[in-house]
Amino acid sequence: MMSVANEKYMTLRYLRYFVVIAEELHLTRAAERLQMAQPPLSQQLRKLEQHVGTPLFRRYARGLELTAAGRSLYRDAVHILELSQRATDKARSIGAGLGGRIVVGFCSSTVFEQRLAELIRDYRAQYPEVTLSPVEDSSVRLVERLREGELDAAVIRLPCAGIDDFARQDVLSEDMLLALPPGHRLERRKTIALEEMADEALIVFPRATAPSLHDAIIASCQQAGFSPRLSQESSQVPSAINLVAAGFGYAIVPPSIRHIRGEDVSYHSIRHGRIRTHVTLLHRKGGHDQAVLNLAALIKGSAGTGRAARRA
Repeated sequence: MMSVANEKYMTLRYLRYFVVIAEELHLTRAAERLQMAQPPLSQQLRKLEQHVGTPLFRRYARGLELTAAGRSLYRDAVHILELSQRATDKARSIGAGLGGRIVVGFCSSTVFEQRLAELIRDYRAQYPEVTLSPVEDSSVRLVERLREGELDAAVIRLPCAGIDDFARQDVLSEDMLLALPPGHRLERRKTIALEEMADEALIVFPRATAPSLHDAIIASCQQAGFSPRLSQESSQVPSAINLVAAGFGYAIVPPSIRHIRGEDVSYHSIRHGRIRTHVTLLHRKGGHDQAVLNLAALIKGSAGTGRAARRA
């Protein structure tokens, strides 16, 4: 007895044969087009008519003619075969990373990175049929959501704990800057030693947002010989800059946000106790989402170009 799965498979094959016969209205020409002998094709047609339960053609010496049932089946068969082909093409496209949808998380401080924005534009231009849905959250939450399967990939800022079980592709590395309020005594200095800020209030983001980076900032101050006097907390980099502009203290921030309130906040390199941060793409090890792997490969392939551009 034929299984349901085999019956469906055979029916799809019957439909392909039937459509060609219906278009040729001649078994010999249909068999030539299908590159098969006429007797097996005639046998397949009889099986299809038995399966449907009604004649699909009228037989004449000169050829065939569709019955009313045959004309109806032909219209539906063409549509079914088109849907089958589209489904196959879509699955093949997604399997190759040329289509589908991926959800990528971005920690708040990375959305200002020009280099990252360029890479995302390049990816979307190279893979226009892939829908990239961005999600913004803290690095800690992005790692959790990636682990829980809510995200396909995440762009976070390092250092960040708990990422050893993910595949990683670095995007860029950079030194954090000091952001000073307007009229600050050191605002004309290009480079400032961290110990010169020992007596001033430091605006930081909550430790729960990015514990490793938060601790790295505090540790750098301690290595410079002082424990920072913590002032206001800010969950987002832009709001931290607004607090700096309002005179609540200074902040240690990524260089990508230098354009924010550049008219009344000054940005300075750190001479001693510099804090190095990295922007990286995380995704699951052994993952089979080719669209994500294509994104990682694009970032990896752009690394040499980015270094050459920075040297230039």
